[in-house]
This record gives sequence, structure tokens and C-alpha cells, in this order.
Amino acid sequence: MIETLSLVDQYCHGVLRTELGLGTFEAHLARGEGQPAAGTTFFDTQTGFAVRRWCPPLLGLEPHCPPARYLARRRELGVLESGRRLLRGSGITTYLVDTGLPGDLTGPGEMASAGGADAHEIVRLELLAEQVADTSGTVESFLANLAESVHAAAANAVAFTSVAGARHGLALAPEPPGPGEVRGAAGRWLTGRRVGGTLSDPVLLRHLLWIAVASGRPLQLHAGLGEGGLRIDRTDPALLTDFARATAGLGTDLVLLHGYPYHRHAAHLTGAFPHVYADLGTALVRTGARASAVLSEILELAPFGKLLFSSGAHGLPELHVVGARLFRESLARVLGTWVAEDAWSLADAQRVAGLIAAGNARRVYGLE
Repeated sequence: MIETLSLVDQYCHGVLRTELGLGTFEAHLARGEGQPAAGTTFFDTQTGFAVRRWCPPLLGLEPHCPPARYLARRRELGVLESGRRLLRGSGITTYLVDTGLPGDLTGPGEMASAGGADAHEIVRLELLAEQVADTSGTVESFLANLAESVHAAAANAVAFTSVAGARHGLALAPEPPGPGEVRGAAGRWLTGRRVGGTLSDPVLLRHLLWIAVASGRPLQLHAGLGEGGLRIDRTDPALLTDFARATAGLGTDLVLLHGYPYHRHAAHLTGAFPHVYADLGTALVRTGARASAVLSEILELAPFGKLLFSSGAHGLPELHVVGARLFRESLARVLGTWVAEDAWSLADAQRVAGLIAAGNARRVYGLE
């Protein structure tokens, strides 16, 4: 039996503080995708079936119970108690929380309290830049305040994360933009935006990435499906090859988030560059009962010290549970098979499981 006693969820979001009806619950279960087919719901997905398998027992119900029964029990317990039971039942011992999404979501402190775990903040670069722009009157003040804000955030955050891939695509020029180029892009953006406007200018996105690299904190880069919408061709991790090459040796680790369905590309990059790591979260949660097959494909290519568990959860505590359970089950199935075939020793399998579950994340993010 392969055991993972400690789980560091190296990328997730907070959970909603409000009660959810069927439609709202399904919308969060779908992760922002389109409408379900007529006569079906978003419970009719690998993620939906996984929720029905693993979450009902934590609320006192039988596995695979109907969605209506499950949500009725959820309302009966209340959002706080159901959230507490689910988070504590996930087995996650440390949460690294991206606080950059809108909505009534719990922060790291609330996640720690509800889950009986540790929690740390991940700062989203684009949101930070947008907040600085809202309070900066000139280009010069914006650029100065931006550098100062990133530096200040690095003092407390365990990592930075960027959604440049979702905003523009990952095929960005790898080198830092020049000062004149940055000032010109900042002037155009500040002139044309309203308060609260989002950042998608490729020059400023590159500028942000390089400020983060200079901080020395790990930098998470969204790729694959994640928050990239339908244009996943723009978020293939292979597009980051030149950026990985340009940042090699600078002391900042890069973590590729949500690489699926290009998980093999992400796995390859972890072997090609010593400072590149890959996240397992979305690849397993989206594939549900097929998660062990996807995990096997990743383990074919990636060095075992370069892989990190995450749930990638957002809004629903159920997604933390599903992420953790699918990870544990698929890892035990894959490594256990190799042990049974005498390809691996049990001691080696247990050691690798501990690295992927928590050890690698503790090393990368300095959580020891």
C-alpha cells in the first residue's frame, strides 16, 4: 500500500462563503465551460462523477448518491459545516492559495481554520498590476509603484502566479522588454483603460514576469486548459521553452500549472531545465476515473523530483476533496502496479510518493 500522509496543495483558490443552489453549484463544477447537453447536467462529467463518489460519505451519505440528495444534505448542514467537513476530509495539510480571483472566496487564513491545516498566499501578478494602475496617475508612478508592490508582495507570499497565457497566449518574446518599450506600453494601457480594467498588453505581461523572476520567488505559469479558455493552442507549455531557457540559472523556479492536455510537453520541460516543475492538479481532476492513465504518461517523462500535487480547486470545497482523492488513488494504483511487477521496490515507491505529495512543494516554496 502506497501512503501519502501529508499533502501540500501547491495551487488552489478559496471556497465560496455562500449557500449554493443546483444551478450555481453546477456552474462552479463546470469551471466556466459552456452549457451541458439537453437533458444532462455538469454532474455528467468525470469531475461530477468523482464528486458523487468521494464527497457524500464526508457529509454522512452513501457514495454515488443523486445530486439532488447530496445538495439537500449540503444545505441541511450549512455552508460552514459542510465546508469544514469536506476540507478536513480531503487530507490536505497545507494550502497555497491564489487570492487573485473575484468573488466571495475565503482567504488563506479562513482556509487554514476550516481545513485544520496550514495556508499561505500566492499573489497573482496581473491583479497586482491592475490595482497599482487604479491608484497611479502617471506612467512613471505606475512603473515605480509596480516594482515596489511586487517587491513588497515577495516578502510575504510564497509564490507569484501569472495568467499571461490566458490573457494573451504563452508565445511571448522571452527576453525582458526595454525601458522605452515598457513606458510606451504603460502609457497606451493607462490612457485606454477604465478603473478595474484588465491587463492583456504583451509588453507589460512580459515586464511583470521579469520583475517576478528578479524577486527570486517561485513563478507559476498557467498553461493548458486551466484558465486559458478554448484557445488551448495558445497555452501549450511547449511555448514556454524559450522563456525557460532565458531564465535558467537566475535562481527562480518556474512551475507549469494546468498543463493538460499537453501534460507530456510540460513533463518534458521539467526534464530539460533544472528550474522547471510541473503541476498535476487539472490533469487528474478533469480525467477522473482515467486519472491513473494520465499520471502514468506524466511519470514516463518527468523526473520524480519535479512533480507537484495540487487540487486546482476554486469555489467548491468538493474540488479539494476530488483533487486529493484522485491523486492518492491514481498514485497508489500506478506505483503499486510497478511494485507488484517488481519494476520498483516498495521503499522507492513510497519515497517518490512522498516527494510528489508534499516533499517537492516544501522544497520549492521553502515550507520546511
